[in-house]
Amino acid sequence: MCYVESERNQPELGIAARRFLEEQRSARLATVDGRGRPHVVPIVYVYDGRAVYTPIDRKPKTVGPEGLQRVRNIRANPHVQVLVDHYGDDWRSLGYVQLRGTAELVEDGPEYEVAIGLLEAKYPQYRELSLEGCPLIKITVERVLTWGKIG
Repeated sequence: MCYVESERNQPELGIAARRFLEEQRSARLATVDGRGRPHVVPIVYVYDGRAVYTPIDRKPKTVGPEGLQRVRNIRANPHVQVLVDHYGDDWRSLGYVQLRGTAELVEDGPEYEVAIGLLEAKYPQYRELSLEGCPLIKITVERVLTWGKIG
């Protein structure tokens, strides 16, 4: 069976895509540096209907937040993509949602507090590994693409 990719140029998602994003536990964040070289990392995330938030948490890293490739790339080129997918050996169940948009760092304020609460609710690990004081990457969703079985 061949699937056809569907595209929306507005960030609103249907019920199936929204549920898919809520159920999946990880995604991939793609950034591009100032010279056009791609960089992809696995992330945890929440989606609040307008934006994706992913933390730069306290898991061990070799550099501080500003030294991370994804952060340097966002500073050079804020256009990013988040890929949330499902793979299974039954290929009839494959599907993904791509969220394209622009990224920025959020480090405080009401939006920051709400996003931290959403991340802690989705990932119980963050009740032990506090996110307070950790920067968040906010991706304002500008384009949504879906493919396959997402609902």
